[in-house]
Amino acid sequence: MILVTTEYISGKKLETLGLVQGSTIQSKNIGRDISQSFKTLVGGELKAYTEMMNEARRIAAERMIEEAVSMGADAIVGMRYASSAVMAGAAEIIAYGTAVKFIEE
Repeated sequence: MILVTTEYISGKKLETLGLVQGSTIQSKNIGRDISQSFKTLVGGELKAYTEMMNEARRIAAERMIEEAVSMGADAIVGMRYASSAVMAGAAEIIAYGTAVKFIEE
């Protein structure tokens, strides 16, 4: 599956199939959450949260791709991620874009 953030794929004619999306809500366990809160006192990267968000983006993208495959898509254009906090220590990640099929000329 080809994923691009542009609205086109160079050299390809595209047929739009529709919106596809995938999402997940991730949180850290209480032990890591406490240890990360101490890190905010001294500054620096919160690695446990970075790992959590990377994993959440991967899961959301996989779910989006599954939806596109079920529609018979060859690619997803205009792909984006969005996130929001749903509670302390938990975040929703959504991956979305437009599923397209290549048109043979």
